[in-house]
Amino acid sequence: MNGKEELLPCVRMTVMTRPQESPQVSPCPQDFRVVVRIDSWESTSVYPNGHFVRVLGRIGDLEGEIATILVENSISVAPFSEAQMCEMPVNTPENPWKVSPEEERERKDLRKTHLVFSIDPKGCEDVDDTLSVRTLNNGDLELGVHIADVTHFVAPNSYIDIEARTRATTYYLADRRYDMLPSILSADLCSLLGGVDRYAVSVMWELDKTSYEIKKVWYGRTIIRSSYKLFYEAAQELLDGNFNIIDDIPEFRDLDEKSRQAKLEDLVWAIGKLTDIARHVRAKRDRCGALELEGVEVRVQLDEKKNIQDLIPKQPLEVHETVAEFMILANHWVAKKIWESFPHQALLRQHPPPHQEFFSELRECAKAKGFFIDTRSNKTLADSLDNANDPSDPIVNRLLRSMAAQAMSNALYFSTGSCAEEEFHHYGLALDKYTHFTSPIRRYSDIIVHRLLMAAISKDKKMEIKENLFSNKDLEELCRHINNRNRAAQHSQKQSTELFQCMYFKDKDQETEERCISDGVIYSIRTNGVLVFIPRFGIKGAAYLKNKDGLVISCGPDSCSEWKPGSLQRFQNKITSTTTGGESVTFHLFDHVTVRISVQASRCHSDTVRLEIMRNQPYMIPDTELFHQSSLLLKSDLVKEVTRSVEEAQLAQEVKVNIIQEDYQKYCQTKGRSLYTLLEEIRDLALLDVSNSHEI
Repeated sequence: MNGKEELLPCVRMTVMTRPQESPQVSPCPQDFRVVVRIDSWESTSVYPNGHFVRVLGRIGDLEGEIATILVENSISVAPFSEAQMCEMPVNTPENPWKVSPEEERERKDLRKTHLVFSIDPKGCEDVDDTLSVRTLNNGDLELGVHIADVTHFVAPNSYIDIEARTRATTYYLADRRYDMLPSILSADLCSLLGGVDRYAVSVMWELDKTSYEIKKVWYGRTIIRSSYKLFYEAAQELLDGNFNIIDDIPEFRDLDEKSRQAKLEDLVWAIGKLTDIARHVRAKRDRCGALELEGVEVRVQLDEKKNIQDLIPKQPLEVHETVAEFMILANHWVAKKIWESFPHQALLRQHPPPHQEFFSELRECAKAKGFFIDTRSNKTLADSLDNANDPSDPIVNRLLRSMAAQAMSNALYFSTGSCAEEEFHHYGLALDKYTHFTSPIRRYSDIIVHRLLMAAISKDKKMEIKENLFSNKDLEELCRHINNRNRAAQHSQKQSTELFQCMYFKDKDQETEERCISDGVIYSIRTNGVLVFIPRFGIKGAAYLKNKDGLVISCGPDSCSEWKPGSLQRFQNKITSTTTGGESVTFHLFDHVTVRISVQASRCHSDTVRLEIMRNQPYMIPDTELFHQSSLLLKSDLVKEVTRSVEEAQLAQEVKVNIIQEDYQKYCQTKGRSLYTLLEEIRDLALLDVSNSHEI
């Protein structure tokens, strides 16, 4: 969308029946979302012919709306089959899993020599990466990134491998996830939990003790025992010197005071040293033009019973950057390794430079604040964004970085045999080669990369390569499939976040509910309105200045907005609304305005957040403390609201089941797998035949 286009609503397809038919019985249940199959469409008719497939759920019900999101993105969440589960290892109290003697002989054992620990979000079950740092005998440092060895348990072309290849990724929605691998792997034997033995694939670097420059690198299979499963906030507290947080770290609870103090000192040293190294590594990438782009990541916090406890934004912490920097480092070095060994059949990740015309709106907005954004390269762009700071309004820089992110091309997986080496570059990270190695629990691309890395190690040792590697053609087809599934995962996550935002605001009284009024920042001008960012809730949306009746907005200095006859005039960095009575109001880029948030409900389409400008002035919250806490998105009120909706849905479950059962009988739909589902599964299986997989 360029700056001159109008604000247009997004809609879903609506399924209708021919009005002339006047059926006695509706072809699908009222107030429910359903799946229909389009069978044919006569050229002489405006209506397609189709048949009812299945009911997804009641309109407005949480589970029904989630099911709709899954169907719209072609996401299958069927349970893992018996054949797939039979391939899984066993880990029960009666038959506990343990490291085999053969693996002990073949792997480097780090259990007694390295302080290994993980840093993840609270409640994270699929821990696929851990870190270590220690001082070597020569005084240099050894940095380690240890990744779950998923390929030890997932054999190529096994049933579970084929299923993981089909799913391609774990799907994370706002309040739940759908795993790529069974929980015995994703949440247990391949999750690098604290205090248990686990197989890993490690990358370890020897660093100069003062400059942190890399001297050597080692790749290989290891055995680790993570000492701590830290959450981000706890690691940040330890980094900041607040040691009271150790009461919240389970591994410290049963220690005597002497042991506790000794282990705390070792852990604090490790976190501090890792942070220092990460700063150095990041600075090196920054000098090459690495970009730091703004994004609002919203997550749903669940309690132990999986009930929705909170919906909050991800608060930026330095430990986030520390962990991310080491994952980037490992991905970069593994990318170099597999490309050197297999230059024509390595799976890498490229991020092409964006088209310059996509930056036009960014440059225009920055100019309105007196900033110049140089977009000739990632280095000049990064430097320009660093300099585009308004001391009186930090939101300006956040919005400019967000707009820069929107101008970016999508990063994609590719096979190195399909393009020239100069096209391998990752624009955003400022790296010549990059891949994904660090999350094999949740990304199939990483499983492929692990197999490539193991083959490269075998090749170096002049050993037989046991891994089944894809040819360039087959790998390119697989990359297309994985890229498609990644887009579906990103889209479904965004849709589910928007769903929860709508559920929170839907039943609020817009006149009396304080949280429905918020401060917004104008970040784009259109011919009939403006685009507004709500920092408090991480919402971006359109605010119309002309309604569908042709009336324009009128805002007095101390009064709420009204709709009156008049006209709009758009300029480069502002838009003016003038009524026929001569009243005029101008909205500039980066103006703070008071916005009312409501929900545009629809039976045919998904609900959408609606923004209305109330005053052409910033919204000031009387309670200062509440104002400082406003960045914490959707706290206790949201919890109560969304939980209430879920409880109501559960109470209605029995009624819904009865309705669905009646519909199955009425429309002769089986309760089991339908022919449609079977055909879809056959089609998906055809895509897995990589020897002839031109449809991926």
